[in-house]
Amino acid sequence: MLYNVHLVLLLITLLSGCGAGESSSSNTDTQTFVEPSKAEILAVINKIRSQKIDCKNGLGFVGPSQPLKCNPELYEAAYEHSYDLAMTNTFSHDGSGTQYDIAGYNRGTQSYFTERIDDHGYVDYDIIGENIAAGITSLEEVVQRWIESPAHCTNLMNNKFNEMGISIVVNPDSHYGIYWTQELGHRKEVQ
Repeated sequence: MLYNVHLVLLLITLLSGCGAGESSSSNTDTQTFVEPSKAEILAVINKIRSQKIDCKNGLGFVGPSQPLKCNPELYEAAYEHSYDLAMTNTFSHDGSGTQYDIAGYNRGTQSYFTERIDDHGYVDYDIIGENIAAGITSLEEVVQRWIESPAHCTNLMNNKFNEMGISIVVNPDSHYGIYWTQELGHRKEVQ
């Protein structure tokens, strides 16, 4: 793989197997960021999923939803995207198409989350989704921003999802400083 690791950047990757809104501040204090544990992330996300929430998407209240568990392939796809966003100083669900966007670079174009997930071996799925956030150092605030965004809330609360991967990458030299990507999925049942 073409992962270029720049040692001058502070890169924090969370969860070795298992991270919508963006902050209006371009001066995110990444110096005080404390990496949440895998258990903390799952607890916060699954606590939200255990509730009934109106995602303001016109469908009314959803939930409670089944708890998520971490998946290493979804984590790898999430890491690729968070790393790409941090290294290219961008904020989008689309990859940059540069060397940091491995899935896109190998295709000669920008990647989509579906390609990143496929390329990291998460295949034969029924459904997949992605949430991103930037400029926020608190796990609880990231989840709250996702709840306040109809599309991100719909992903977060979708009861069909049973697996996720979440990654955080910090680049203090970028506009937002910290980038979160959550990939969600459910594999087809084997008959």
